[in-house]
Amino acid sequence: MLPEIRKILYSTDLSAGSTAAFEHATYIAKKTGAEIHILHIVEKLSSEAKITLQTYVMDSSSRHELLQERVQNARKKLDERQSNFWDNLHKDDADVQKQIKSINVIEAYPEETILKMAKDLDIDLIVMGTHEKGLLHTFLGSVAKNVLSHTRTPVMIVPLSKR
Repeated sequence: MLPEIRKILYSTDLSAGSTAAFEHATYIAKKTGAEIHILHIVEKLSSEAKITLQTYVMDSSSRHELLQERVQNARKKLDERQSNFWDNLHKDDADVQKQIKSINVIEAYPEETILKMAKDLDIDLIVMGTHEKGLLHTFLGSVAKNVLSHTRTPVMIVPLSKR
């Protein structure tokens, strides 16, 4: 017998087509009564990006503000996407919004953070999207590949729609 799905981790990259993965997460949550934890990760800057930032933004407080704005802008975009999603959802499905238990926007390394959150929250299903590349092939993104290869938690990979 398959284990019960009580907790879903939906990881989003905030791309235009990522709504498809969220639709799957909310559908499963509605059917199972599972709670949903939403996660967006603002990837940490590379060493080269940090050097560039230090070169062109001399003041350390200005650099800190720029880095903080990355997370704040991502949170704002996530809030806008959520609002739009719920505004366009059929009234009969709106109750699933109450099943969202957390929304996190974190500056970190994506794979590590997804895996850690899944473990810490005792997640039963990870839902994430992947991009279509090329004309005929869909390749899993590197984040999805790494999550799949390092977790025992079931992972649902949803092709991101072109809507």
